[in-house]
Amino acid sequence: MRRLVFWLASALLATALAACETVQTVPESTVRDAAVVAPTIPDGLDPVQEPTDVKYYPSDETARMGLEQFNRGNFGLSQRYFKQAVEKAPRDVTAWIGLAASYDRLRRFDLADQAYVQAVRLGGETVQILNDQGYSYMLRGNLSAARRKFERAYSLDPTNPVIVNNLELLNGSRKFIERPPENQP
Repeated sequence: MRRLVFWLASALLATALAACETVQTVPESTVRDAAVVAPTIPDGLDPVQEPTDVKYYPSDETARMGLEQFNRGNFGLSQRYFKQAVEKAPRDVTAWIGLAASYDRLRRFDLADQAYVQAVRLGGETVQILNDQGYSYMLRGNLSAARRKFERAYSLDPTNPVIVNNLELLNGSRKFIERPPENQP
């Protein structure tokens, strides 16, 4: 019974399609008598694109907007843009670093640590990541951990003015002020 129904449905569909396929030849083009005409595709182009055939790269617009908002001091907005950037391009180290720095400024150090871990996993312990982690620890008040990160970054790039400045800033902290021993009577 199923075969008969299938055969009848196929026959009706074939008859209906045959009625719509009346082709009239017009100079320079072909016209079909049908209710809906599909757009024509230029010769040589494949009308079906497989997901693996994508020929574009994800836009870095969200990362650019995140950096712009970070530089303006809008850390909530920068966090939102950088989060979108890492969701679109999860292997973008710059977006992960921006996300971590935004979390630092929002005092969400738990999330900042997770973003730094991901950045290190993707790009290794770069000078920038070490410096940013040191600054994160400095914001938290963990000056010993900050010093370790800054010194590690300084060992990799001793001429980097940002690292030198951060070490000077850290040395100016009251916890690390070097005072001469007091004279005893």
